[in-house]
Amino acid sequence: MSLNIVRSIPANIPNTLGIDLYTKSVKKTRSYAGHVDIPSVEDPEQENHLFYWFFESQTCNPNVKTSDQMDLIRETPLLIWLNGGPGASSMLGLFLENGPLTIADNAAGTISVTPRSWTQQAHVAFWDQPVGTGYSYSDANEYVKDEEALSEMFWAGLQRFFEEHEAYAECPLYIAGQSYGGKYVPHIASKIDEKNEQNEGRHIDLKGIAIGNGWIKPLLSLRIMIDYVFTTGFIGIGQKERLYQDHEEIRKVVEAGDMKEANRLCDELVRTTMRLGGNFDLYDVRSWEGIPMGPLRAYLNTDAVKGALHVPSEVKWKNADNEGPVAEHLVEDIMADCSDKYVELIGKGYQTLLYTGNFDTACGYQATEEFLDGIPKWDGDEDDSWREAPRLVWTLAQGDPKGFVRRHRNLMQVSLPDAGHAAPAYQPEICREMIYNWVFVRPFRGYDPQQLPKEHNGDGEHG
Repeated sequence: MSLNIVRSIPANIPNTLGIDLYTKSVKKTRSYAGHVDIPSVEDPEQENHLFYWFFESQTCNPNVKTSDQMDLIRETPLLIWLNGGPGASSMLGLFLENGPLTIADNAAGTISVTPRSWTQQAHVAFWDQPVGTGYSYSDANEYVKDEEALSEMFWAGLQRFFEEHEAYAECPLYIAGQSYGGKYVPHIASKIDEKNEQNEGRHIDLKGIAIGNGWIKPLLSLRIMIDYVFTTGFIGIGQKERLYQDHEEIRKVVEAGDMKEANRLCDELVRTTMRLGGNFDLYDVRSWEGIPMGPLRAYLNTDAVKGALHVPSEVKWKNADNEGPVAEHLVEDIMADCSDKYVELIGKGYQTLLYTGNFDTACGYQATEEFLDGIPKWDGDEDDSWREAPRLVWTLAQGDPKGFVRRHRNLMQVSLPDAGHAAPAYQPEICREMIYNWVFVRPFRGYDPQQLPKEHNGDGEHG
């Protein structure tokens, strides 16, 4: 196990400085990185290699042996983070959203430790998946073509991970992701549930899933993208109507089962919408630039970084957003509706959080709201129980909203003001508090505006 400890990492691209994580004198955190090896489906003599980078919770003491603090380690939740794409590396989440490290947008690619990490009170593992994403690769040049193959491979990867890191194998597990992770996460969770029921492999203590700005019902998200861009003044009414016609054509193609053509038409519709709107940022309607990756690609492709993370020097870090071989092999999946997986998991009692940054045009709030509103009622519920659930205004100390929170049974929805598609990049402290409130069942402090006089700002909580 000691072979995949991350002892230090370069503090910049030239590797003129380092950041020590695990030294003989003072250990700052336990961190492990490397690949889990999974036999190829197409050629059993070859292997697929899924990359992970794990950080132990800061509530644990890295200077005390794991065997001497197992109660604390086991009761601490383990969060898995998955970026989407398809083809987007979870190193984006680590360095740009919710990880303990951040990279400056300068020529040197200066790395620093951030206090805004989700690792303050939870173990967090960032995974590059499926193969072909980030540092993950296949000896057989094997790519997954559907969510079934993807989730089976990831489950096998988790089994290998817990074999190597048994100290964390009994932790309550939460799987979180964003964007196309809205497809990955529920399928992986469903696979874990299936394997647990079949008593296959090591039991995984899955507790829940969290999705940020998820690509769940593609046709719904596309229609709402058109509406949102029109509402914000980026297209005119005539342009909106022509885009509606294009959307109707995509719907017919999806219903006919030609998912490859539907995906081509989807990409064309998105490009046209952006062009008509002056090429606004699809993921933040306020911007034309997007979140800068800076020199992250250059940094992660240096031999010094690969060596620190136990990645073979010949492996190239790859990152793509709905293009390249990962997306090409998942082309039949991209326009598929996966909402049934959420209904299944919610029905089985898994804690489910869907949150959205409200300036995202690709997978925004309204798409999540309409999807949740269409979920069948729980047993024993009266009509419209989800719709009528109190919607809390979650507030800052001075009373301004942090977000809007609705909860019914094991389902929670949070809308986040002043955030785009990658919400933790825009509102890191608020998103961390949101995740902790959800995982640890802490109250969201605020008020229900429908239960108070109009002149009263209110003070309450929603747990």
